[in-house]
Amino acid sequence: MNKTLLDKLKQVTIEEETILDGSTIDKSRYTKKNQFEVESNKVLDSENLITVRTHTRFIDFPKHKHDYIEMMYVVQGSIHHVIDEKEVILKEGEILLLNQHSWHETKKAGKDDIAINFIILPSFFDVVYDMIGYDNIIAKFLVDILKRNSNSGEYLLFQVSDILQIQNLVENMIQSLYEKENDHKENQITMGLLFMYLVRFVNRTTKGVAKRFEELLVEETLDYIDHNYKDASLLEISSQLNQPDYALSKLIKRQTGKTFKDLLQSRRFYRAEELLMDTGLSIDDIIYAVGYESHSYFFKRFKEKYGVTPSLYRKSCK
Repeated sequence: MNKTLLDKLKQVTIEEETILDGSTIDKSRYTKKNQFEVESNKVLDSENLITVRTHTRFIDFPKHKHDYIEMMYVVQGSIHHVIDEKEVILKEGEILLLNQHSWHETKKAGKDDIAINFIILPSFFDVVYDMIGYDNIIAKFLVDILKRNSNSGEYLLFQVSDILQIQNLVENMIQSLYEKENDHKENQITMGLLFMYLVRFVNRTTKGVAKRFEELLVEETLDYIDHNYKDASLLEISSQLNQPDYALSKLIKRQTGKTFKDLLQSRRFYRAEELLMDTGLSIDDIIYAVGYESHSYFFKRFKEKYGVTPSLYRKSCK
């Protein structure tokens, strides 16, 4: 980050001056409610969908939640979060995206622990979704985490401090918003570009409650097979998830003990069973309906699995 901007971010704020003089956090700065829910109209001008402010230092910031989305970026040092009783330490260059309903607190930050809070209304992300697409797992997850009314401690932690393009994009947004020279559309596009890069680094991303994206990738693959068994292919789902097919193949094998082909065949045979038992479709029609082109291959694999031909299997079920 350029020195001029960094020096500005290091300056002690009026709130921090009162804290250094012995005061505690003044909740009235943040909310009118009895519970500590930071309200967007207290920290964000009515005509804006996004702004930035430096993270409050020199004191433990008590447990609270927001009525907006918060994205924190650590410029220097580290910030110690507690999100629904789970400790999360955010280091320099890392990004934390919080579910707006998550209860969390931060431990006392020192003078050289500099972090920026992006305060964002959900509608700001409309352009972002259009840029990264709706058919990849991260987009679906973002829609879920940003807009679903859940009180669980959900967050995304992006450990991308060494990715120069990401660091530059974040710094550009901070500069634009902090200096109030921001253009609304330009900031949405910059955020979209940032998320496009983040999509590429699934292996650097952790979901709240310690669930990693690798698990979500496999879950999405299984759901894809379940609904698209007739025409499913590893190449297609890999493209949808923005993952190399060989990497996704290894991940599936590691987490399920089966290959993509094994999982697809199991789903097809399960559907074939249903059709044999519950319909009067011919065997040929069933073979076609579950996605096989080779009758001989289907008969061979079916007999290996069930010990009988499809016709005998149907008779045994009546």
